[in-house]
Amino acid sequence: MTVQPSDPVAGDPIVTGEPVGAGTLIGPRVRSPRRIRAEHVRDYGIVAFAVALFCFFWVASPVFFTTQNLLNLVFQNATIGIAACAVTLTIIAGNFDLSLGSIFVLSEVLGAYAAVHYGVWWCFPVTIFSGAAMGLINGLLVTKLHVNAFLATLATALTFGGIAVGVTDGGLLITPTSSVFTFIGQHRIIGIQYPVIIFAVVAIVLQLVLAYTVFGRHLYGVGDNRNAARLSGLKIDRTVIITFVVTGAACGLSGLIDSSTTGSGSSDMSGLGGDLALLAIAGVALGGSSIFGGVGSVWRTVLGVLILGTITNGFDLLAVPDFWQDIVRGALIIFAVAIGTFIERR
Repeated sequence: MTVQPSDPVAGDPIVTGEPVGAGTLIGPRVRSPRRIRAEHVRDYGIVAFAVALFCFFWVASPVFFTTQNLLNLVFQNATIGIAACAVTLTIIAGNFDLSLGSIFVLSEVLGAYAAVHYGVWWCFPVTIFSGAAMGLINGLLVTKLHVNAFLATLATALTFGGIAVGVTDGGLLITPTSSVFTFIGQHRIIGIQYPVIIFAVVAIVLQLVLAYTVFGRHLYGVGDNRNAARLSGLKIDRTVIITFVVTGAACGLSGLIDSSTTGSGSSDMSGLGGDLALLAIAGVALGGSSIFGGVGSVWRTVLGVLILGTITNGFDLLAVPDFWQDIVRGALIIFAVAIGTFIERR
């Protein structure tokens, strides 16, 4: 008498010749079909969409797929991309940062001030270290004073923006005269703008940190389940503070690039300074990082930022009205967040 084996669990391989019951052998190996799941759409759907969007504009506009236009596309989004890559770490750790634009503005103003009053070479360390210091303030508010990250960074955004106006004596610009100040933003190497290279280096380094370091694993653990991370002995406060410091330093670097490109340090919050936080976080969300923490990657954030930039660039080339850009970008962000929320609730 033979015993009929029960159906295998989906996804479990069946091995030929392995006995199950008396006198019964399992038949040929059977592999369950691979299914496209919501996680796959979240993690890799952005790649398919980026390729489709790229191909659409390639066909629709003969100018789009030119070396100069593609370099300009990345160049125009380099400052946003650098900030977005860094804030990805903060979001993975389960926090939020609304002060990106204010750190960006104050850092570039302080750098320009240092260049004018103390020597042009001081602008480089002052810009980056002042951004890191502002990130440290955010981190201490969140971890030591236990202020909600949303409210803490909203408050510091107002404070840092006000200080930037004070540094410029109520004006908007501080303009150093040295050509060294504009070197990073206005020069190229082998035809590639320096901000593009810096953006690529920052993205690669941060992705490697997330994927291959203990600190990266700790980030995912803290963001996924903070109580479990604490019971496991992870130093949560230190991890969170580091993410805010890295984000602040990256915003300072973005401010350095912007001031070097324009040749001045501006305290005007009506331009990129006012939009940076929203654009950077939009790129992170579009890249599939969970706003609840514990899920995300820098390479997907890069794609998210470039998709938003491609929409702007392509629509401009096709003379599409500006309001359609906002509609399309908003719909994409809603779709990406909806997928992430659906997965979180499963």
